[in-house]
Amino acid sequence: MFKKMRKFLFLAAIVATLASCSEYQKALKSEDTKVKYELAERLYKEGKFKKASRLFEQVVPRYRGKPQGERVTFLYAKSLFEIEQYIISGYQFERFVRSYPKSDSIQTASFYEAKSYYMESPRYSVDQRETIKAIDKLQSFINIYPNSKHLDEANAMVDELTTKIEKKAFEIAKQYNTISDYKSSIKAVENFLSDYPGTKFREDAMYLKLDAMYNLALKSFESLMEERFNEAASAYKTLVKFYPESKYKEEADKIMASITEELAKFSK
Repeated sequence: MFKKMRKFLFLAAIVATLASCSEYQKALKSEDTKVKYELAERLYKEGKFKKASRLFEQVVPRYRGKPQGERVTFLYAKSLFEIEQYIISGYQFERFVRSYPKSDSIQTASFYEAKSYYMESPRYSVDQRETIKAIDKLQSFINIYPNSKHLDEANAMVDELTTKIEKKAFEIAKQYNTISDYKSSIKAVENFLSDYPGTKFREDAMYLKLDAMYNLALKSFESLMEERFNEAASAYKTLVKFYPESKYKEEADKIMASITEELAKFSK
């Protein structure tokens, strides 16, 4: 009995699925805008965003300038976001914001416009133009809607993206050090600390500067060594001043001990 019931339910599910697919295909081919819209909204509510988005795409132009246009445009943009079509959803939300500035959904649309750009931000090691654009969009949202329910999430996304930008800049300075281009590494670190004074990588950058200055001094002509070892010693003092319990303390102390030995040679 149980097996028969299970088989019946399975067949019923197949029939329902086929009927649903048939209805969807008919709506896609239909010239009846109302049929398309009603099915699109139903599919949206059921979480079938991909199918809903295809129907909304067809009806959005037909409702432009009509009372239903606002809702259709918003649902189309949101369905695109849900299926991770972030470039298009960002564009559609931006279009919604421009077209319906007095809408009750304007704040939500502005948030999802910014979040769409956030979702398109690439890994830190590649070009960060999209990340910068996302930060601008999110910061604009924060400035316009300081009391939004989305404020905490928007701030968290800005922090994450800012860290990504900082990490890229820091890794460039680090790469110079890796290839023994110590002058470029020092300059890159100085620019980095100037551009991002509150960076999470401040301690790392200060140690990197010390390491680069020390290695530069070691490889310098004798006439430049004393001055450069003194500069490295200053970098050490700056590091331990701001981070007395630095995670680099052991390595930094070893470098400073070597600097002291080197400077002692010039006192003889």
